[in-house]
Amino acid sequence: MSQQIDQLVQAAGLASRAGRWQEAERLWQQVRALAPQHPQALYSLGIHALQRGDAGAAVGLLQAAHQAAPSDPMVLLSLGMVQRERGDADAEWQAINAALALDPYFLAGLLAKANHLERHGRARLAAQAYKNALTVAPPEPHWPDMLRQQLANAKARVGQYQDEFAEFLAHHVGGPRAALDAGVRGRWDEAASIMVGRSKPYHSDCNQLCVPRLPAIPFYDRAQFSWVPELEARTYEIQREMREVLRNEQAEFTPYIEYQPGDPVNQWQELNHSRRWSTYKLWSYAQPVHEHLQRCPQTRAALEAVEMAQIADVCPNAMFSVLAPHTHIPPHHGETNARLVVHLPLIVPEGCSYRVGYERRGWNVGEVLIFDDSIEHEARNDSDELRVVLIFDVWNPLLSLAEREMVDAMMRAHREFLAG
Repeated sequence: MSQQIDQLVQAAGLASRAGRWQEAERLWQQVRALAPQHPQALYSLGIHALQRGDAGAAVGLLQAAHQAAPSDPMVLLSLGMVQRERGDADAEWQAINAALALDPYFLAGLLAKANHLERHGRARLAAQAYKNALTVAPPEPHWPDMLRQQLANAKARVGQYQDEFAEFLAHHVGGPRAALDAGVRGRWDEAASIMVGRSKPYHSDCNQLCVPRLPAIPFYDRAQFSWVPELEARTYEIQREMREVLRNEQAEFTPYIEYQPGDPVNQWQELNHSRRWSTYKLWSYAQPVHEHLQRCPQTRAALEAVEMAQIADVCPNAMFSVLAPHTHIPPHHGETNARLVVHLPLIVPEGCSYRVGYERRGWNVGEVLIFDDSIEHEARNDSDELRVVLIFDVWNPLLSLAEREMVDAMMRAHREFLAG
């Protein structure tokens, strides 16, 4: 008999998938005649009854299926669907919560809970439930087809909630925000974004050396660095030398990204060995590029007036960085939070932007940006022209002289260990 039941179950499943509903129901009835408490037969016959509009029969069959398979949350959720068709909101709610009690991560159950709250005018609670569902769901490209529409609605409802909460929060904290010093307002704007769910905290994520307990500050105040005014005053001289090498030494501008065959390129696939992001190196991994420095004496003098970071085989680095029109440098992290990166913008057409963590900035020619590149960052040139900046490294000012020596010693030991 067991073999006969298995054959009938298989045939019923094939009929259902082919849309032959009457045949499938007849086969399930045969299974139930042979095994009255067969959970799958009871469940399927309950769904067929619901499709026919016989809610009373569907309730009885699904209750019997639950008794036969008490640990299956889908049976309870389907029972809730029937109660919704019958107009019994309380019974629907009880069934949904019973399903989630069996499996708190049951995606269909979380969506059903959120939908119930939304239909009954509890929009903000519904948004929280939809957020839970999206947290459990796979990434959007892999959403299950049968839940895709519900998940799209969940995403829209969460977005609407975030917009409303952000507006509410801005209204209620506008006074205290206005009293803040301009230099710290960005911190609280980001705090609000995190609170409403638009973004997550950004932390240092170093490819090599991470110095713990340093704050993850995206952009540093230029006033903290005594060398900034002199460097900015030399922008025209640096810009003139950059234009000369850009015009006369195109071959010396090499791709910034140069992974070797067999290396995992991840987000760098489009830019690997591409001149869309190229550099004219002045210092490279702590070594001066003498022939380039000879052609740019004013730039060299300007950089030597700055206390660039000195880290074994890592810093200093200095270069003219050229980003081609309509090129995007994808989100990435730098080598260590012991150093900061400086941009001196030299050519900046309209349509260029830069993001470090939560904060977005534009480049202004002759005005440096100083940032912690261990925080996720990205750049865009959406214009039709080249964007060029001078890039170099400086020490994180929160490190003492003794700590700088420690950074260098640790990186040097790392190199020696690898060489051994």
